[in-house]
Amino acid sequence: MRVSRSSFSSQKIIAVSAAIFFLATYSASAVSELLPPFGFRWGDAPRRVEAVLNGAKARITERKQDGDRTIWNVGGLVHPGLRQTVFTFRDEKLIEVELQYEYPDWSIERYNEQMGTIRRYFDSKYGVGKLVSHPRDSAGSDVLETLVGYQWMVGATMLELFYFSAEKPPNTFRTITVDYKAL
Repeated sequence: MRVSRSSFSSQKIIAVSAAIFFLATYSASAVSELLPPFGFRWGDAPRRVEAVLNGAKARITERKQDGDRTIWNVGGLVHPGLRQTVFTFRDEKLIEVELQYEYPDWSIERYNEQMGTIRRYFDSKYGVGKLVSHPRDSAGSDVLETLVGYQWMVGATMLELFYFSAEKPPNTFRTITVDYKAL
């Protein structure tokens, strides 16, 4: 059977178009939920999380009960600037992981740059994040507070990115948090 050049080219275009459509559909549906960091899965039992933390030489510095939630503050996970990680469980299942970053010697400009870098990364993976807060307020005190946050919803999971600053010269506290939640 002979195929003309023009019909062969049309077949190639159709095949390539179908492949692009398939890949676009697949990649859009491939991210159906956000996974927690460090290789954990939503619903992991506290016993499994603790075993992994012990293997990583991290330490649970505080365990507390807040209603039906169990909250662990964890130190010692190695990642630049990571001061503390907070694990939250409900009904013996992992439902939230919050990463708290601090860089004591960074300027506000460096924090802004880092927030922009992280936000652009998440935007490229999950779509444009929703601005959830942007107040700058002293609330009648001499401490100037700034809170900027973004949120991404993917399936039954949520990712939040926040920058918080509290300034009372000569002291300044700044932190960036990344919060993964199963809804």
